[in-house]
This record gives sequence, C-alpha cells and structure tokens, in this order.
Amino acid sequence: MEQNENKILIHACCGICSGYPIGLLKDMGYKPVVYFCNPNLDTKEEYERRLQAQKVVCMYHWVDLITEEYRHEDFLEVVKGLEEEPERGKRCDKCIELRLRQTAKKAIKLGINTFTTSLVISPHKNFEKITKIGETISDELAPTSLKYLPLDFKKKDGFLKTNILSKELGIYRQNYCGCEFAKRK
Repeated sequence: MEQNENKILIHACCGICSGYPIGLLKDMGYKPVVYFCNPNLDTKEEYERRLQAQKVVCMYHWVDLITEEYRHEDFLEVVKGLEEEPERGKRCDKCIELRLRQTAKKAIKLGINTFTTSLVISPHKNFEKITKIGETISDELAPTSLKYLPLDFKKKDGFLKTNILSKELGIYRQNYCGCEFAKRK
C-alpha cells in the first residue's frame, strides 16, 4: 500500500461496531483501511463468525480489509493473572492495549500515519481510557510519525446508527465482548 495522508487504519473489533465508524471516517475525508485483529476472541469459530460479518461491512463500504492471524495465546499471555478481574477492569485494559499496539505496528509497517479503533462505539467502553491507551502507544512507537485519532463514535447516535446498519446487512450480532472471561459473566 502506498503512503497516503488521508489513509487511516481502523482497528475493528467486529462488523457491528465498525459499520458506522467506517462511513463516518469516509465522510470526514479519510480513506479507511480496516484491520481485523482480535486475539481476545475465545474460539476460532467466534473469530470466523465475526470476520465474516466484517467482510460484509467492508464490502458495503468498499474499503480494504486486513486480517491478522487468530492467535488466542497472545491474549491469554497478556491477561495472565487477571482472569478474575471485573469487566472494564485491568484485564480489559490489557486486551485493548494488545490490540491497539498491534494496530499501531501494522500502521507503521503499511506507511499509514493515523490509526483509531471502533471499540469506542460501544456504550460499555470508556472513550477516555481507550484514547489514553492509543495515544500512549503512538507516543512510544513513533511519536513524530504516528497519531492515534480519538473519535468518540458513540456521539450523534453512532451506536444506534451502527446497530441499524448491522441489522440491514443481516450480519452476525454477538452478545458478548469476545473473551471467555466476559462470556462467563
């Protein structure tokens, strides 16, 4: 991929959450490239279901999709010892950090100087906390050439809009964040 100031790498946790953010980024003048990187998903089958939904959303928006190999062991390693943490606690922070770090590294590799995530569209996710994680990672990895774009996709009914689009597209709609620890709760 050629370097392009308008390109943005958007980490996508699932098709549902990324539907509206991709369209909004396009409306803002960006050329989104979707990065499906989710080692937190508890099974390969769940990974495949969400990936298929993501492919439908990317085809709908006519954007490129890059997928990362499913490596659940990466997630288990970073959350080791945090298995009993409550939802939205330290385990979730480590999970988000893992995925945003992989996204930032992929952006650097592709010559894309801006990245963001669809995670923030969920009313269950803390925008400020995710923003801090993203900005810290960009400062660590490439402070002069990489920027985390903090967009609260929940604003202006973003969560409602992304749910309407996912229903229109008839994509898989999961009922948990993805990891086995959240599923138990």
